[in-house]
Amino acid sequence: MSRLSATVLYLEAVVIALTIVPAVKLEHVAPGTAGLAAGIAAVVAIILAVLARRMLMVTLVGGSLLQALIIASGSVISVMYILGVIFTLLWCTGIWLGHRVESSQ
Repeated sequence: MSRLSATVLYLEAVVIALTIVPAVKLEHVAPGTAGLAAGIAAVVAIILAVLARRMLMVTLVGGSLLQALIIASGSVISVMYILGVIFTLLWCTGIWLGHRVESSQ
């Protein structure tokens, strides 16, 4: 389960970083603000992904909070509502599959 959680978080970090330009160009967010907010969120996702192998419970709780934060960022850039829901579904599916695989072993 830790590998799947880490993969979702790494991919999410890339998507978060890619939202800086649309936030600046389409939503007229200040470049520094967009870079700082997206940068912090992407770094948090990467840190949680790294921690997945050693502290899975921290990753699951932190990753779940990150999913809520990403959905809430839709108030600034509306496409994040959609991307947040997609990654939340991937996150929940990963947790569900991870439990299913671990319980069958």
